[in-house]
Amino acid sequence: MNTVALGELVLTNAKIVLADRVFEGSVRVDGGMITDISESTRTGIDLEGDYLIPGLVELHTDHLETHYAPRPKVRWNPVAAVQAHDAQIAASGITTVLDAIRIGLDEQTDIGAADMRTLAAAIGAGSKAGRLRADHHIHLRCEVSAPDCLESFEAMMDDPQVRLASLMDHAPGQRQFASVDAYKVYYQGKTKMNDAELDAFSVRRNAQSYAHSGPNRRAIAQMCHDRGIVLASHDDATRDHVEEAVALGLHIAEFPTTIEAAKASRQAGMSILMGGPNVVRGGSHSGNVSARALAEADLLDILSSDYIPFSMLQSAFSLADNVEGISLSKAIQLVTKRPAEAAGFDDRGEIAVGKRADFVHLRVEDGIPIVLTVWRQGKRVI
Repeated sequence: MNTVALGELVLTNAKIVLADRVFEGSVRVDGGMITDISESTRTGIDLEGDYLIPGLVELHTDHLETHYAPRPKVRWNPVAAVQAHDAQIAASGITTVLDAIRIGLDEQTDIGAADMRTLAAAIGAGSKAGRLRADHHIHLRCEVSAPDCLESFEAMMDDPQVRLASLMDHAPGQRQFASVDAYKVYYQGKTKMNDAELDAFSVRRNAQSYAHSGPNRRAIAQMCHDRGIVLASHDDATRDHVEEAVALGLHIAEFPTTIEAAKASRQAGMSILMGGPNVVRGGSHSGNVSARALAEADLLDILSSDYIPFSMLQSAFSLADNVEGISLSKAIQLVTKRPAEAAGFDDRGEIAVGKRADFVHLRVEDGIPIVLTVWRQGKRVI
């Protein structure tokens, strides 16, 4: 889908959500950029008093993989998978997305490094051809405990689409799975291993973590610094985890699992990212800290869709409705301005003169934000 802007666009009679306030008025666009914001009504597309917010900026979505590998040993055409993913992303109000590509695999998945390169190529081809609704980039999810992590990272690190890398370790008994019981429920539900098989698997995973996690963290962090790739920690649970992340020059704290880690991340100046599903569901599926609790403690900077694209928008409105001190403007920043700034996008993420004309037109029905129209760089994509 060609996203080259076409002339002037005026959107009027809208509740316009700025970074610091909401007011009724109009926005003018020329050449894909916002050129005027006014409290007056002008001749243009009448939004009938609905909301106009900036296009959402998504830093961590695992959703593409479910389109490409919907069942074990099943592979969908990668171009079709990217197109389907893109359509769902855009329909959720997301105009900029960092698609998560896994780097470093464990024995319980049949998705390999070659699959990831295939998906990255399909994303690039779709962007180059102008047939994607959202602006796609790549986030490398680096499982640093995996034996093949460094080799897989090196195969992807010079792809110009790569914008962000996160360093993660899902070995049992720490970080996301500090609760071994939660680890057991998750992995046995996912893989159908019996107790003996899971015990053996856990021993292997812990041995791999001990051998590879530290060296891979250090090596990948240095290569990211050399290439200007933004770095994120993942599932930090303790102050020691955060101090390690800070020492390696990481700037985003993805999904801290405890209030202790979130507080340490804030003190270190890191941006704290949590999942929209955590907000919508009212808690973590792994039994970790609630995103809503972090929001109430002013320890939340960014919301990500994680595994449900629409959860970004839904969680932002939920926080604005239910958490004292979080206005709609502040909640929308969590899915627009704050992630844009964290990923180094200085041309988008808010409705302001001189910024890209990435917009979402929506109304709220029965407490749910309903996406009606989406524009990217002034051109309608939904």
